[in-house]
Amino acid sequence: MSEQGWQEFLAAEGTDDWVVLHGGATAVFRVPSLGAAAELAAAVARVPGVEGSGVLLTITDDGLSVRLSRGVFRLEEQHIDVARAVSAVARVHGAVADRAGVHEVQLAIAAKPDQVDGGFWRAVLGYTQFDADDVIDPLGHGSTVWMQELNADKPLRHAMHVDVSVAREHAEPRLAAALAAGGRIVDDTDAPGCWILADRAGNRVCIASWPDRSVLTAPVVPQ
Repeated sequence: MSEQGWQEFLAAEGTDDWVVLHGGATAVFRVPSLGAAAELAAAVARVPGVEGSGVLLTITDDGLSVRLSRGVFRLEEQHIDVARAVSAVARVHGAVADRAGVHEVQLAIAAKPDQVDGGFWRAVLGYTQFDADDVIDPLGHGSTVWMQELNADKPLRHAMHVDVSVAREHAEPRLAAALAAGGRIVDDTDAPGCWILADRAGNRVCIASWPDRSVLTAPVVPQ
C-alpha cells in the first residue's frame, strides 16, 4: 500500500466523476427514483472487476453511491479501469455524476502509541479491523474510526476530532458554510489541503481535500 495508487487514479483520464476521499475513490450518481438506483446498482455489479473486490454500493431514492475501496491507500491500477467502466454504465442509464454529493466523515481518536486501543472501539461499535490504524463499519453505514498516534512526548489535547473528506472544488464552500454557522479556523497552515476548525465550545473538525486535491499535495495528519 502506498500513495502511488491514488495519485495515479487522480492523474488518469476518464475518472472525473470520482472523488478520492480518505476511504478511497467514490462517485455519486443521481437518478430519478429508487427503482432506477436499484437498476443502476445491478448493472454496476455486473461490471468486470466489481464482484468480490470489496466495492461498497449504497442505494438511495435519488441516487447510487459507489466506493471502490475502503481506504485511500488501497487504490490500485485496476481501480482506474473499474471506475471508467462504472461511469460508462451510469451514462447508459442516464445517471448524472454529482461530485458535490460525495463526502466522508471519519472519527479520529488520538492516543499515545502505547495506549492506542483499536480493539476496544472495534468491540464497542461492532466494527471490523481494516488497516492497523483504523476500524470500519462492515455495513458501510457508520464513519471509519482512525486511531491517531500522538508523539509520546506531546500532551494529549483534543483526544477526538472529526475529519470531513470532500472533493477538492467543494472544500472551500464547505469551509465557508461552517464559518457562517459560527465556526472558527484554528489552523490553516496546510490549506487548501486541510483546514482545522472549531465550534464555539472548542470541539475540532478538519475539512480535508488532500487526497482529491492534487497529486502534489502531501497527506496531512491533523493534531
